[in-house]
Amino acid sequence: MRENRRMQAWVIAAVALAASGTGVAAGLEASRLKPAASAPVLTQQATRAASLAADAGGVVSLSAGVTQAVKRVEPDVVGVENYQLVSNFFSQTSKLQATGIGTGVMFYKDDRHAYIVTNNHVVEGAAKVDIVVDPGKHHDADVVGTDPYTDLAVLRVPASVFRGVEPVAFADSSRIEAGEPAIAIGTPLGLDFADTVTSGIVSAKSRLMPVQDEETGQTLDYQTVIQTDAAINPGNSGGPLLNIRGEVIGINSCKIVAQNFEGMGFAIPSNEVQIVAKQLMDKGHAVHPALGVEGYSLASLPQQMWPDVPVDYGVWVKRVSSIEARAAGIRPGDVIVSLNGQTVRTMAELRTALFQTRPGDVASIGVYRGDKLLALKVKIGQMGTKLTTAPALDFAR
Repeated sequence: MRENRRMQAWVIAAVALAASGTGVAAGLEASRLKPAASAPVLTQQATRAASLAADAGGVVSLSAGVTQAVKRVEPDVVGVENYQLVSNFFSQTSKLQATGIGTGVMFYKDDRHAYIVTNNHVVEGAAKVDIVVDPGKHHDADVVGTDPYTDLAVLRVPASVFRGVEPVAFADSSRIEAGEPAIAIGTPLGLDFADTVTSGIVSAKSRLMPVQDEETGQTLDYQTVIQTDAAINPGNSGGPLLNIRGEVIGINSCKIVAQNFEGMGFAIPSNEVQIVAKQLMDKGHAVHPALGVEGYSLASLPQQMWPDVPVDYGVWVKRVSSIEARAAGIRPGDVIVSLNGQTVRTMAELRTALFQTRPGDVASIGVYRGDKLLALKVKIGQMGTKLTTAPALDFAR
């Protein structure tokens, strides 16, 4: 989370959902935050870190494992500074001023450039972005692309900035389990606390949270995130959440901020990070599939609002918002129970199934309308994104 006024807030006006479909009504504030076919092969460094953390009997010591995981990844973790043009009313002049700081992690490098993933809200509105690799060592960074729908952004710096440093390894986030160790590295409260390490566990592998635009408060999308009790503080946004092997399982993005609530941080799953980051690198923007409906998990609604359907799961359609969805025959009040053969119990499961499609695909969708199960065909639409940094970026350089 970035400091000062750039700290983004999510108002959870909808329902926070576990992957099981259980609904928990929330009136809290959250301060801003295709699955891989198989688990990625560990890099030599990560394999060595895991072996060093094991005793003679092959049992991993938690404290030793955390230490080795941090040593593996810490060289890839950077501070990310957001500079904006600030006007002086009296002098009628403008100057660049650091307005906030977050964290990023280097995930790809070629002969010319190194690429860093962070949160969109860390760089949003920036006229200039710096990364800080060591105290006092600042480097200008180009913003390659941003995606407000997933709260991700990709930065680029010369490869020489990371000379001798290998990119982080990503874990398959679909294989994480609640209760396994989780380690966060970041820059809480500014550069004086750079490379702060906190640890805890994966509290839940799948929660559904709304993504809101900082300026307008509009809900852009609902995002499936990992919940952790590892301390996530302002400035940690964009930093890695690691497993005990030093693999990135998520990018830290937000935490619950409310009286009597502690230890509820959230990270964007690594599988989604890899897909979106590659799109941002290749195209400068991300393209997401869209079904064209607004709805709620049926289980989250009061039972007196339930339609007369023979199931107690699915997604209740509140509004049909696209031409394609209307043409497919989807109506308000329908209950979506499957997409391309995958059972849909919650909004989180619908989003997961949807993100395995591509814009332009024709998907099979199962809906209940009363006691009748209908099989419909719908053309998948798309949500495009644009750069969220300030137009003054080039001028500022």
